[in-house]
Amino acid sequence: MAAQLDFLELDVFVSGAFTGNPLAVVAGADALDTSMMQRIASWTNFSETTFILTPRDPNADYRVRIFTPARELPFAGHPTLGTAKAWLELGGTPRKPGVLMQECESGTVAVRVDGEQLAFAAPPLTKCGPLSAAELDRVAKSLGLGMKEIHAAAWGDNGPGWIMVQVADVDTLRALSYSGELKLGVVALTGRDDPLYEVRGFRPEYEDPVTGSLNAALAQWMRSREIAPASYTAVQGMQVGRAGRIDVRDDGDQIWVGGRVSVRVRGVLDLGG
Repeated sequence: MAAQLDFLELDVFVSGAFTGNPLAVVAGADALDTSMMQRIASWTNFSETTFILTPRDPNADYRVRIFTPARELPFAGHPTLGTAKAWLELGGTPRKPGVLMQECESGTVAVRVDGEQLAFAAPPLTKCGPLSAAELDRVAKSLGLGMKEIHAAAWGDNGPGWIMVQVADVDTLRALSYSGELKLGVVALTGRDDPLYEVRGFRPEYEDPVTGSLNAALAQWMRSREIAPASYTAVQGMQVGRAGRIDVRDDGDQIWVGGRVSVRVRGVLDLGG
């Protein structure tokens, strides 16, 4: 096993310096086993740490494994864009110009590249549809809302396990205080064209600064209900000191979720004892 591996820290969905969601990336990680990857992810203590490996799929440019400090995820949005940027930064050249093919545990995901702007193809939902009455009641209590304040709600699970909630306006959104064990994404119209939506993502442990998987599920949900245009921008993270910007585009065949990605730290990870 190499004693040192390339290590990068990136800022994903940025609107300026240090405004997005940070990600740690370890490259050349084929010799690391699952337990070591989990140890490293627990040590970095980022919301996610990814590991770049040689692909198994002959059509993929690289393979990625995605870990939180506690477990592995089959897919996640900001780690997908951040890993793609790291792979390019380290000299990777896609087989198809302008499009990377990333292999992850949930399958192969396309990532479009346009300068600093990257966008992933929203993966299919593994769970969708309405909530049960008991689930909706639990959501309302977790957010401190009455049933009349929830305009719509549905499952939008593409790996992390999101439940999506639409509320009346941004004032309601910004005033939310969350306590619960669910992963909830909440969205509201801003009353402006750009950004069109404001989003908050709640996990049991913390509020997520900017969330690609959630915004992908929200885009699929809102487009299916015909309440969102083919192209729009959402913002997320203001309540936790960030200002993430997410660009969504439905090209008629696929919904693309993108944003700017910046490399903030580049060095080596020393594996020595």
